[in-house]
Amino acid sequence: MQGISVVIPVFNEEDNVAEGFREVTSVLRGMRRPYEIIYVDDGSRDATVARLLESGGNDPHLRLVQLRRNFGQTAAMAAGFDHTRYDIVVALDGDLQNDPAEIPAMVAKLEEGYDLVAGWRKHRRDKFLSRRLPSIIANRIISSATDVRLHDYGCTLKVMTGEIARGLRLYGEMHRFIPALANEMGARIVEVPVNHRERKFGKSKYGISRTIRVILDLITVKFLLGYSKRPIHLFGVVGAVSSVLGTAILSLLTFQRMFQGVPMGNRPLLALGVMLVIIGLQFVVFGLLAEVLARTYYESQSKKIYVVRRIFTAPENEGSAPWTRKVAN
Repeated sequence: MQGISVVIPVFNEEDNVAEGFREVTSVLRGMRRPYEIIYVDDGSRDATVARLLESGGNDPHLRLVQLRRNFGQTAAMAAGFDHTRYDIVVALDGDLQNDPAEIPAMVAKLEEGYDLVAGWRKHRRDKFLSRRLPSIIANRIISSATDVRLHDYGCTLKVMTGEIARGLRLYGEMHRFIPALANEMGARIVEVPVNHRERKFGKSKYGISRTIRVILDLITVKFLLGYSKRPIHLFGVVGAVSSVLGTAILSLLTFQRMFQGVPMGNRPLLALGVMLVIIGLQFVVFGLLAEVLARTYYESQSKKIYVVRRIFTAPENEGSAPWTRKVAN
């Protein structure tokens, strides 16, 4: 039976951690599996750590990772994933809005053969203008850009295999792009509706001000997913289009000058054509430099450009199962 690691990043949640720990513990005990609850304190400046240790300090299932300062939710989640020990990893918000009672059903869904089960706050209990509307717009943009169609990228409640969780490389605001990053690793993803509750205590750390950062990170994710291993395909295409367009303009001007007597010196199209050719050449050079950097990155660190799900091998002893399989690390 696979064990469960629950990762809960918190920042200034002193009024929520005790109740949250009790709820998660109650749910996991009922599942009768090995489990651990990993709280990651992201540099809280209130009594979050003290309240958590007071309520669960004697519980051997509790692990607390305390960061030196506030690094952000993405960093806190990455730290939690890195410290997990079990084969099933659950990501959960620490503000009590995610319902831990959804964990058993999501774990059961994962064990149907999926690699990541994402929560969908179908009936979200947040303000429409400041939270839900920006989220709706962002979800549609992200789904279109990443080709991973989900209703709710912002829901922290997710259940995934340990292989996926510990294989993610998160930075910036990329915790919301976990399904897209997992899809790049070949993960099988499904989305299920989950209960969402109103915030009881404390203030939300999110708002419209984070939208611009999400958009910038989306551009980064789109590049990483589509062109990080072949950057020349992006820069080269842009450079080729620019060069062809500039060459066409210059050819037209040359034809008009030689055969129609039209002067070239005072025409803005001349400057535009020259500029497009130069820009095109620069983009091609950028693409070649990016290719060199990409090759250096992968080869210097012996990084693979693929991810193995599992390996099947013939049995060593007669009479055993016809094939054995090894889950890749």
